[in-house]
Amino acid sequence: MLASVDGARPRLRPVSPVAVEGFTVFVASLRSSHKTGELAANPAVELCYLDDGHDQVRIEGTAELVRDETVRQTVWNGYPLLRSFLGSITNPEFMLYRIRPERVRFMREWALKYHDVPLSEDHE
Repeated sequence: MLASVDGARPRLRPVSPVAVEGFTVFVASLRSSHKTGELAANPAVELCYLDDGHDQVRIEGTAELVRDETVRQTVWNGYPLLRSFLGSITNPEFMLYRIRPERVRFMREWALKYHDVPLSEDHE
C-alpha cells in the first residue's frame, strides 16, 4: 500500500513496485491519475507491506519523478506489465517515481512494537 497526501487528507492505495533497489522502491503511475497530482503537490509518502504471517515493513520517504531515460528504460524492460498496458515507453501517460527511503520500520506479527531498520548506502 502507498499512502500519499491529498490536501489535509491521507490517501491509501495498493501499488505494485515495478523495481526495488534495497529499500528504494520504484512505482509507476499514469499522468492522468489523482496520485500523480498528489505527489506533485506533496511528495511525502509511506509504503506499507504486510506478508502472509502479518509481519510488516513500513518505508517512509519522498517520491521523486524519474526523468533519467536510462533508469526509465531499465525499469520498462524489467516489468512486462508496463509494456502491455502502456504500449510504449514514450507514452506520455507513463510516470515513474522513485521512493527515496528516509525511515524504515519492521514489526513482527502483531508484536505491537516497531523496530527501526538502519539505512545504509547498501539499503537505500
